[in-house]
Amino acid sequence: MGQFAYRLLKDGTVMISHRDRHVVTLAGGRAERFRAALDAGHEEQLLMARVTGNFKRGNERREPQA
Repeated sequence: MGQFAYRLLKDGTVMISHRDRHVVTLAGGRAERFRAALDAGHEEQLLMARVTGNFKRGNERREPQA
């Protein structure tokens, strides 16, 4: 299990926590993009690290450029 977790709320917002502590709430366009990325199959832990700003500073995997 990863360090990040998320909750999808009925009103469309997304709450993201890190080690059981609330970090950020996404609403509007940011929440929609997050949900779309989840539906597209992006790796959840990396996606949540990106939207919260908690990177490992250089260890992120990058998607191949088309």
